[in-house]
Amino acid sequence: FRSEKAGIIHAGIGKVSFENKKIEENVLAFVSAVVKAKPSVAKGDYVKRVTLSSTMGCGIKVDLSSFSV
Repeated sequence: FRSEKAGIIHAGIGKVSFENKKIEENVLAFVSAVVKAKPSVAKGDYVKRVTLSSTMGCGIKVDLSSFSV
């Protein structure tokens, strides 16, 4: 994944042709990797919002309560 100066992280997690289960697995693996990369000195909420979108599509907000972040 890549991150911007403002803390926004971009990553490809699948293609439209992927099955829902595969995309779900990829999202969980991605969130896990981001949380593991959190510096030990970082305080507060590390992940504030998650939005999924296709390359040129509208963003869909993801409920963070479904993750253990």
